[in-house]
Amino acid sequence: MTEVEFTIREAIPTDAAEILRALKIIGSQTPFLVMDEKGLEMTIEEMSENLGNLYDSQNNVLMVALADNKVIGTASVKASAKKRMEHIGEIGISILKDYWGFGLGSLMMEELIDWAKESDVIRRLELTVQHRNQRAVHVYEKIGFVTEAIMPRGAKTDEGEFLDVHLMSMMID
Repeated sequence: MTEVEFTIREAIPTDAAEILRALKIIGSQTPFLVMDEKGLEMTIEEMSENLGNLYDSQNNVLMVALADNKVIGTASVKASAKKRMEHIGEIGISILKDYWGFGLGSLMMEELIDWAKESDVIRRLELTVQHRNQRAVHVYEKIGFVTEAIMPRGAKTDEGEFLDVHLMSMMID
């Protein structure tokens, strides 16, 4: 396996086109995401505005992983603006298939956890992962996430097959 050099940093509005490009590819490469080959279906302008709002948020973040100045992955914490729910952050990580197996997912997850600890708002991180994606389940458990529930029919394939989904969480204290 060749060594890959990458950088992880918070996304900024000028990353919009690169993020949309990468997510469109990622959506077509894996059946483990809700997103498909259509990507996020938003314009560069919409994404740029979105990134500006995220950058100013106390409980939301989008990070990008870069290799050769190209976005190769994203990691996010998405939380509610509602006071009673603002402490719960939902995690999402997407990585181009060419960069699977290099530990990038774990590194991005650690960056999100560090960010959450420093946020002084996020006190619970949660994620969902398909049961059939045991590699990801194992990585999340190794980092400290616990399965709270297995949701029958939590997702389905393009062919209509229902899939079980783990709801996993980590408390930030």
